[in-house]
Amino acid sequence: MSSTDKEKLQEGSLISHLVELRTRLLRSILSILIIFICLVPFAENIFTSVATPLMNQLPSNATMIATQVASPFLTPFKMTLFVALFLAMPVILYQLWQFVVPGLYRKEKRFAFPLLISSILLFYLGVAFSYFVVFPIMFAFFAAVAPEGVTMMTDISAYLDFIITLFFAFGLAFEVPIATVILVWSGLASREKLASWRPYVFLGAFIMGMLLTPPDAISQTLLAVPVYLLYESGLFLLRFLKIDKQDKEK
Repeated sequence: MSSTDKEKLQEGSLISHLVELRTRLLRSILSILIIFICLVPFAENIFTSVATPLMNQLPSNATMIATQVASPFLTPFKMTLFVALFLAMPVILYQLWQFVVPGLYRKEKRFAFPLLISSILLFYLGVAFSYFVVFPIMFAFFAAVAPEGVTMMTDISAYLDFIITLFFAFGLAFEVPIATVILVWSGLASREKLASWRPYVFLGAFIMGMLLTPPDAISQTLLAVPVYLLYESGLFLLRFLKIDKQDKEK
């Protein structure tokens, strides 16, 4: 028997697992709440910072508008709540890790923990890429193609919904290398099989860009190209990870 086979995992009843899950969920919610309370005094500044990529592209005589009565009050707080959620993501994933780790073997822990850290960093990288690269290009394009006589004045609630969707889309899209490693580690696919899927992944990346971004070629390409390059980086990473057949069967 291998050392993994001899290793004893912690066992618990269904009630104990549910209690543990409740504790982890409460800690995650508490971390979001604490960060949100700390950020509330800066809610207006946070909204202004997040809205800067759009406001920089508006015509000189245009501003953002609020079409609902409570929007000027509620939208900055909603934005602050989402920022708190983004900032609390490491705590949330750590609580998830602590819930799952008792059911993992020692070798699996050594392999899974770097994946957890990498997934957090890649998610933040995707959000930063959308804010610093995609938004300026995309909003400049929208402002340039506005018909003559039409002034671009975006509702703040609609803007919030729009950017939150893109933040999550790019954050999840940048998790592609982690997904490729997990597919090979779990035994669902081999590196050679994933490499043979390149044409389908390339097509799927542009379909994803079409579904998750506004209907313009620039923003679709800005999502599709990084997704495909990240897929290739995942295949490159698999060359240096030793995942043998026994590990995949286990």
